[in-house]
Amino acid sequence: MTDVKDFFIASNTVRNAPDYDSKVLSTLIHTVEAFARVTYQSVYLIDYYKQEFLYVSDNPLFLCGHTAKEVKELGYSFYSKHVPEEEQKMLVELNSSGFKFFDTFDDVDKYQCSMSYHFHLNSGAKSKLINHQLTPILLTDEGKIWIGMCVVSLSSYKTVGHVEFHKKGLCNYWRYSFESHWWKECKGVLLKEEEIEVLRLSAAGLTMTEISDRMCRSLDTIKFYKRHAFEKLVVANITEAISRATLNKLF
Repeated sequence: MTDVKDFFIASNTVRNAPDYDSKVLSTLIHTVEAFARVTYQSVYLIDYYKQEFLYVSDNPLFLCGHTAKEVKELGYSFYSKHVPEEEQKMLVELNSSGFKFFDTFDDVDKYQCSMSYHFHLNSGAKSKLINHQLTPILLTDEGKIWIGMCVVSLSSYKTVGHVEFHKKGLCNYWRYSFESHWWKECKGVLLKEEEIEVLRLSAAGLTMTEISDRMCRSLDTIKFYKRHAFEKLVVANITEAISRATLNKLF
């Protein structure tokens, strides 16, 4: 069983106490709370100096039967309790390699970066594969990630891992290999504007016929755009396509 201290190593530990301005942190928490309330996203904030959760939204997606307050109090021991042991080792490795990779960017660029990965959460006999997207919110004066925000969603994959590192504005991204323990730069997915529009309208709940009318294209043309988007994203259905497009920042 992974110990909580295993999640906090040199690459993601803040040594010097940051300025805990109560007004700044209160505004931050209220902002994220409003975002979670309006979007009904599952969100939490991590304090890497105090090594605890600063905020946990009450969306039940990743709470495993706990209240948001209970998960906040559990902190990283929540993962020791609800993540399969072999996958805990994966998360520990990501904490090390991911934060080292963050440190290769300058402070301004760090705010444009995010890391995405997939793992299981167990709640009793039930298990669900989820996705975490982690991004910095506040940095210390030394450029270390002080407060990070994580958005939790159901995974569009069928297996764990699939670790990706994205920087806003770049088409290419980096994928982490657990075999070589290294980040490899990969060519990003490029969708045509029409393909993106089909996915965007599908996400809004429109049928293919309605999308055809909205875009003033034939139904066969809409199906052509959809098929090509699926091929580029390597997915089998519209739910996976929307999720994968979101992860790749195509919307």
